[in-house]
Amino acid sequence: MGQRFRGEGHHKVDAKGRVSIPALFRRVLASEDPDCQDGQCPNLVIVYGDDRQDHLKCFTVNAINEIDDGIAAMQRGSKERRYLERLYSGLSHPTSVDETGRLVLPAKLREKIGLDGEAFFIATGDTFQIWKPEDYEAKHAQSEDWLDDMGDDFDPLSLLGAGAEG
Repeated sequence: MGQRFRGEGHHKVDAKGRVSIPALFRRVLASEDPDCQDGQCPNLVIVYGDDRQDHLKCFTVNAINEIDDGIAAMQRGSKERRYLERLYSGLSHPTSVDETGRLVLPAKLREKIGLDGEAFFIATGDTFQIWKPEDYEAKHAQSEDWLDDMGDDFDPLSLLGAGAEG
């Protein structure tokens, strides 16, 4: 595993679907694209998924290649392999960052998640996600309610298990 994404940010989406990628994200994309030489625009794959996915998942070239290798190792014709092939190969959009550090999100992808005017980027380790800001806030406010029961002295690193606490 190579470099990881860190951070978050809100970025304007113009009428043509162009949106700036956070600078830190662009550096990771470039370092995780074996075909990207100095000064070239890095490639990535955006997985938009089926109806259950309410955001866009963005993968570096190395990360999607690792997934593709895992899928290729599965039993041909199995329902699990067919599902993963459809999700990561069929319901995806290979693209690249342009010279100005922007992505062009096709209308189909913007419409799928209701993106209009502003996008929210959030790092998720070896991937990053693009959300409609209001949807991200609503979903994560609900999904993290369990943290309220953890107490004021809760150490998030305790979730990693023994020996990982800071």
